[in-house]
Amino acid sequence: MKMELRPNDASPPDRMEIGAMTPGDIPTVTRIERASFSTVWPSDAFYNELNTNKVAHYFVGRIGDRVVAYGGIWVILEDSHITTIAVDPVYRGKGLGEVMLLHLIDQAIERGAAWLTLEVRESNVVAQQLYKKYGFTTVTMRRGYYSDDNESALVMWAGNLKSELYRNRIAVLRSRRSA
Repeated sequence: MKMELRPNDASPPDRMEIGAMTPGDIPTVTRIERASFSTVWPSDAFYNELNTNKVAHYFVGRIGDRVVAYGGIWVILEDSHITTIAVDPVYRGKGLGEVMLLHLIDQAIERGAAWLTLEVRESNVVAQQLYKKYGFTTVTMRRGYYSDDNESALVMWAGNLKSELYRNRIAVLRSRRSA
């Protein structure tokens, strides 16, 4: 499945294509991870996710040959968990994170999930606003969740992904993105 982004600005249009993450993508993903988060996964974690975790599904977004975004989900029966999502700092502000989020939602639905969850830093208001736009609501807080600074995480859930109401919401948001 390919998803495209064409921002409405004066620069030449960027086109992000999303595909499965491969082991060859991990060095670039790790670089983006370090530039994006104060607490990072070790690179072997991505190798383990790709090679041994049967419920894990990871994707990269490319503009041309360059990996500019990535994201991952776990799907266990009807529950899905967004494990990570990030955009290269050079490419932020162009809606690429939203395109990746849409892809992860689509993947969760295609794999039979009815519910989708994630954790987000309490201070990351920009991400929270994006998640709320896509139907996520805060259900609880995990105090001191992040080990680097003891910041709390908001636990957000979206669902029922299988409902007509949620699918219509996604269709409307997707059409607004392409308009």
